[in-house]
Amino acid sequence: MRVILLTMLMLLATTARASDQPLRLVLHWLPQAQFAGYLMAEEKGFYAARGLDLKIIPGGPDVNVSQHLADGRAEFATMFLSTAIERSAAMDLVHIGQIVHQSALMLVASRDSDIRSLKDLGGRRVGMWGADFQIQPRALFKRLGIEVTVVEQAPSMDLFMRGGLDAVSAMWYNEYHTLMSYGLEEKDMVAFFFRDLDLNFPEDGLYCLRSTFERDPAAARAVAQASLDGWAYAFAHPEETLDVVLRRMKEHRVKANRAHQRWMLARMQDIVLAGGAPRLTLSRTDFERTTHILMEQGFASEPPRYEEFVMEPTP
Repeated sequence: MRVILLTMLMLLATTARASDQPLRLVLHWLPQAQFAGYLMAEEKGFYAARGLDLKIIPGGPDVNVSQHLADGRAEFATMFLSTAIERSAAMDLVHIGQIVHQSALMLVASRDSDIRSLKDLGGRRVGMWGADFQIQPRALFKRLGIEVTVVEQAPSMDLFMRGGLDAVSAMWYNEYHTLMSYGLEEKDMVAFFFRDLDLNFPEDGLYCLRSTFERDPAAARAVAQASLDGWAYAFAHPEETLDVVLRRMKEHRVKANRAHQRWMLARMQDIVLAGGAPRLTLSRTDFERTTHILMEQGFASEPPRYEEFVMEPTP
């Protein structure tokens, strides 16, 4: 009896120690205003206020957030919805909160070209990033019945500015403003937003392994709610938020420009608050649209069911 009691006490102590371990949230790119809400939630103690000891791990070109979850280097991660659906079967991911409800991905052409409509992209050289960013444009070209020459797109916009690309991929909050910094004005560009083309994929969301959620669903929901608190604070205090974002960028040796980060924060407000107040719920319609197109384009063969994938947030 004494041995059994001692064993139970040891198990309880191990569980307590595990629950006391700091949690980690890995971001899917370098620190910038795209992630201002998470940075402010950490900075202002919103995670701690909900009983969490949470550390943010910055992402980047060499950081695979899925691998961080798989090997236990992080408990939570940000990802695009399309990425998470694609990887969910292999990793048993669950969705714990949707932050960005509107796609910021777009194609941009120069008004000096003769591209005025989507059909005009047929036969043109179009810059695209990796597979995660090609789903929407490929679905669009298939729908239109046109073929384009896909050119691997570098981080720089130089090739487009020199006329080497007829159209270029851009995020509204990032590369679109970068083109403006090259000297283009909005009137100089022809922009095609995927959100307006029935290809509106929700982007940044919060995810974890199912095992992580089942072990402590309250902690997972607290991460999501505290992150949303961080976004609300960031939008209400933009200059303070920019100070924090720029400091974090410099700490991680990321080039920092206040004007560009101000644009990014304002556009993040547009897409986080799309449709109204900040919310964590992922629309079933958006989920099913994204899933359908992923299957149609061959990026997912066994997508998760909404009820099994989405862990409904609670306040």
